Amino acid sequence: MVGKILEPEIRSLIDARNFGALREVFREWPPADVAEVILDMPEDEQVIIFRVLPPALAADVFEYLDLDAQQKLLRAMAHEQVVGILNEMSPDDRTALLEEMPSAAARQLIRLLTPEERHVAQSLLGYPEGSVGRLMTPDFIAVHDDWTVQQVLDFVREHGQDSETLNVVYVVDDRGKLIDDIRMREFLLKPLTVKVSDIRDQVFVALSVSDSQQDALNVFRKYDRTALPVVDSNGILVGIVTIDDMLDVAEAEATEDIQKLGGMEALDEPYTTIPLLRMVKKRATWLIILFLGEMLTATAMQGYNSEIEKAAILAMFLPLIISSGGNSGSQATTLVIRAMALGELTLRDWFRVVRKELLSGLSLGLILGCIGFFRIALWQYLHIFDYGKYHWLVACTVGSALVGVVLWGCLAGSMLPFLLRRFGLDPATSSAPFVATLVDVTGLVIYFNVALFILRGTLL
Repeated sequence: MVGKILEPEIRSLIDARNFGALREVFREWPPADVAEVILDMPEDEQVIIFRVLPPALAADVFEYLDLDAQQKLLRAMAHEQVVGILNEMSPDDRTALLEEMPSAAARQLIRLLTPEERHVAQSLLGYPEGSVGRLMTPDFIAVHDDWTVQQVLDFVREHGQDSETLNVVYVVDDRGKLIDDIRMREFLLKPLTVKVSDIRDQVFVALSVSDSQQDALNVFRKYDRTALPVVDSNGILVGIVTIDDMLDVAEAEATEDIQKLGGMEALDEPYTTIPLLRMVKKRATWLIILFLGEMLTATAMQGYNSEIEKAAILAMFLPLIISSGGNSGSQATTLVIRAMALGELTLRDWFRVVRKELLSGLSLGLILGCIGFFRIALWQYLHIFDYGKYHWLVACTVGSALVGVVLWGCLAGSMLPFLLRRFGLDPATSSAPFVATLVDVTGLVIYFNVALFILRGTLL
């Protein structure tokens, strides 16, 4: 939006080749705002803007672009520009770019880095995909236990420019092993002669390079941190992970779960850029599975064909019964999957969930069952529709079936994520459409068996 507003002014400066004025326009802007403006411009003009930006600002702006825009710009930029931006980028953002590129292109870009930056990039890319090691940056401030506050502040002034964050200072021993972390405000509020050992509380939280990004996200959420240290198997401090990286992980995890809950494979790339055939493939697989599952509904109905012929009135309420069970199951599975993602539920909590969903399903079933019962009774009383002389039995059948189907939907929807996790699968795979399909088939069986029990000797 900002780019659209300023587009005429920026274009006039580009057409006039007034690059000095163009540089001044962006010099005082936050990098995120500059990135927003650039994304609203045509690709050829994006390259021109990057060419006039100071190298440090260009790298900062580049980090705020999405991966697709970054790759397009790298292809359009001159060789010197690419070299400058890649070497100025923060290690964690550069790793995110390189790991999304084809291996041949990534190797080519790594060769453009300085020896020092190349070593950092190769080290980070050497960690397993999806691990904390891929997210961390080696730019941090580490001090020793016997230093004074004065020495710490002098060290920060000298080396803090390249640090990812100065909110926390890390204390290491002579071998580089992490022994504590101290907030910067502690140093700012203490006398200059106080030693680090006198400030330490020996209480800290650290991540391992091999931890999964999802586990790291839970640690950040639990301890309410903006940055956490990362150690190797020997406890040596090798990097830090900051909250901005965790926000990206949270967004990616939430996107993946939402897409799976919709009944398809996770797209793994933006909707606007994914090729049509790949999107169709990811959506078709689950649609076929769900379609085959729904065929069981027809099979179940065939098994009760004679009952439907004798009491055709039962068929009128099939959509009502099926949708109620599917909706209750979808609600339950969504709640449980989200609670699992937030770390609120573990496998050990399954029985606790069963008890809660038994009560919830029974309560919800009674509510819907009463509504269904009184709806049939009211329509009969107002002569809106004639359900026959056994209308009270039909109303009881529908009401009772709703209680059973909704109760079963809640139980099935809540237990399926636990079952999937027990076998090492992603609970989000138990999507709402999948649960609805499962409950549709079993809901029919419940409905017609209730009908057989209540209507036997009358309509059946």
